[in-house]
Amino acid sequence: MKLRDAIYWVLCLLVGVGGLSGCIEKYEADIADEDSNLLVVEGTICSGKLNQFILSHTQPLTPQGSGFSPLLVTGARVAVRGSDGSEYTAEATSGYYTCWIDSLAPDVEYCLHIETDGEVYESAPQKPLRTEEIADVRGVQNTPSSQIDVLVTPDVPYHPGQANYYSWTYDETWEVHADYTTHNMYFDIDSMKPLNNGVQFPTRGWKDATGTTIMVGASSNYDGQHIQQLKIYDIGNSDERLYYRYSGQVHQRAISKAEYEYELARRQAGSEMGGLFTPLPLALPTNLRCLTSQKRVIGFVGCSLNTTARRFFLDAKDFSVYVVPKQDARIWLDNCSEADCCLMIRQGLYLCEWLDNRWEPGGRLRTAWASRSQLDVRYKGAYIEEPAFWKDGESE
Repeated sequence: MKLRDAIYWVLCLLVGVGGLSGCIEKYEADIADEDSNLLVVEGTICSGKLNQFILSHTQPLTPQGSGFSPLLVTGARVAVRGSDGSEYTAEATSGYYTCWIDSLAPDVEYCLHIETDGEVYESAPQKPLRTEEIADVRGVQNTPSSQIDVLVTPDVPYHPGQANYYSWTYDETWEVHADYTTHNMYFDIDSMKPLNNGVQFPTRGWKDATGTTIMVGASSNYDGQHIQQLKIYDIGNSDERLYYRYSGQVHQRAISKAEYEYELARRQAGSEMGGLFTPLPLALPTNLRCLTSQKRVIGFVGCSLNTTARRFFLDAKDFSVYVVPKQDARIWLDNCSEADCCLMIRQGLYLCEWLDNRWEPGGRLRTAWASRSQLDVRYKGAYIEEPAFWKDGESE
């Protein structure tokens, strides 16, 4: 769940408690007028990449109570500023502000500067943190019926004598197959017989996705302040992503203790959503402040010298994967005639199976037919160009 979504839902649910009746005394949420329409900031200052900052406003509750969509801030002036006088001005696109930063100096402090609605905001100046490489990422299944846990191990920390904090995100790619195949077969109307090496649809493809949750971890409970095999996410053993082959790329970033505590508090607010002891978004820790007034601001802007990444692969044959059985959805015809075949073709169906045992006593001709959406993997939302990295993890 993203920051702005969690904020809006928590505010909605907390205020909604006031509408409950019965034996519970009516509760009036203590949300001052001056605490509405607050600026919400998402983003991280990082070198060697395109930096994106999302600005939005908290919104007042509506009588319909149908939830919230982000009210993005347009027309703001956003820039990353360094204590050495450097400045990277962000370009605006409908509430999204982006700027490319080639490199940050390790001894320079940087902040995010925002000018909007007559107010000026800045994040606390901070030196960029250096991030270690990722030593290992692997999938582990503890029992044949359990999910596959993805475990990460950072490289030896740069500062083994102190607690180290990290955040992880991930991208994923998995192989997808069509429901059925034509086996290079089609029924030729001119010759009135099945032929090989004819119409063939792509039956193998790939899908991509990006994890929606930021995972964080601390080294406090590990020997030498070195995190070892920390679970960052899992995949169910009957998930389509594991049916054939799966690849993930984990992105790692060193963060400060303050950012770590902010992410933990944000996760609590997002997961409990309206619990009695859930912190209001206004109570979340932040390193942003308004320089021109006492107006509050929500969010946290980290600063990193670099990020690191590592790709890993999971093959279905290495795990206990349960493929959910599907009923055969093809159309089967017994004692199929040439006229029947022509009828199937006119209905937009394709020949999948041609089982001819008519030369045997009591033998018959059986045919199976399927639609293009069942044969062409692209109808599953897959693309058919094999990713460049896909062979990288194959066994020699």
